[in-house]
Amino acid sequence: MIRILLAEDDSAMRTYLARALERAGYEVVAVDRGTEALPHLKTETFDLLLSDIVMPEMDGIELAQRCAEVAPSTKVMFITGFAAVSLRASREAPHAKVLSKPFHLRDIVMEVQRLFGLSEHIQL
Repeated sequence: MIRILLAEDDSAMRTYLARALERAGYEVVAVDRGTEALPHLKTETFDLLLSDIVMPEMDGIELAQRCAEVAPSTKVMFITGFAAVSLRASREAPHAKVLSKPFHLRDIVMEVQRLFGLSEHIQL
C-alpha cells in the first residue's frame, strides 16, 4: 500500500485531503506542520510527501529539502493557494509537482495515481 505523509496546517483541508486519499486506497499520516512531519520522515517510510507550502515554523519547501536529505526516495507534491509561492516551489524543488488551490478531490487523487503510474479509476 502506498503511504502518504500529509503536511497541511489548515485543519479542515487536512481532514478533507486525508479522507479522500484514504478512500482512494492510500495509507495517510496527517500532520499540521513541517516540524511535525520531519520526525516521521526520519523514522518511517513514505512513498509521497504531500505538503502545503505556506505553513508555520517550517514551510513546505524547506520540508521537501529536508525530506530529500533523510528520505531521498520519497516523492514530493506541493499544494498551495499562492501563485508566487508556486513559482518559488517550482524553482527550488524542480522535481516536485505543484497543485494550486482550489482543486477538486478527484484532481489530487488523479495526480497521486499518475505519480505512481496507477490506473486512473477513482472511487471517492
